[in-house]
Amino acid sequence: MPNVRSYLATIGRKGGIKSRRHLDPEDARRMVSVREARRAFRKFHTSCFWSYRRDLPIGVNDVVWVAEQLMKHGNREAWRIGTALCR
Repeated sequence: MPNVRSYLATIGRKGGIKSRRHLDPEDARRMVSVREARRAFRKFHTSCFWSYRRDLPIGVNDVVWVAEQLMKHGNREAWRIGTALCR
């Protein structure tokens, strides 16, 4: 049992060291905004994005468009999320 535990600790440590990414703050903010825009697109699809297919790919260039549609066609919660995406 101790051998297995030390082996798992060793490979876990190596995996953690290899998988660490170094992003500058601007790239990290862009990644978060794209993730939030995708989440909002899925959540408000029936009320704001009904004329678009559900699997529409949302990228960095689409974040502003998603925010505009949320603020234009959505309710108060959609408006709040749209303004947060614009920051």
